Amino acid sequence: MREIITVPGIGGSGETHWQSRWETTDRRIRRFSPSSWDQPDLEDWIEALDRAVGQAEAEPLLVAHSLSCLLVAHWARRARHRASGALLVAPPDPRAAAYPPEAAGFAETPLGALPFPSLVVASSDDPYGSLDYARARADEWGSQFTNIGARGHINGASGLGDWPEGRAALAALEVRLR
Repeated sequence: MREIITVPGIGGSGETHWQSRWETTDRRIRRFSPSSWDQPDLEDWIEALDRAVGQAEAEPLLVAHSLSCLLVAHWARRARHRASGALLVAPPDPRAAAYPPEAAGFAETPLGALPFPSLVVASSDDPYGSLDYARARADEWGSQFTNIGARGHINGASGLGDWPEGRAALAALEVRLR
């Protein structure tokens, strides 16, 4: 079975977040661990992600949310290890008013296709990034794109529970990797 690494954004995805819920119900899933969830440092987060990917027995599948979508793009350009694919949920726009200033180091997102298959999932009413922004990132990264309608930031506050639609998107991506 393919290993899955969750890559939460700022704050580390609390108990009601679908990433945390997935981790408790699927033994293939583990979380990467940067030094600080609240004071993100790009270099530290890249190292933490690379370390987590390197600990996998085979190329894992990444499941990133929010700021960590940008992290995955940065990491992919400098990684010592490889991922097999990535589900990138709710990428934030560094130009958005809601973008956290403590994440400024992630703002200059590298352009160009990611070196693995990926899917960007976005919401039509995400305060951290518009559909146009998410679609542009998907195009630049060579990712498939899905608009799931008005679901906010696709986080714990969105009331998604276990987010079965997200699990289905992950399963579909995983089938593409075979």
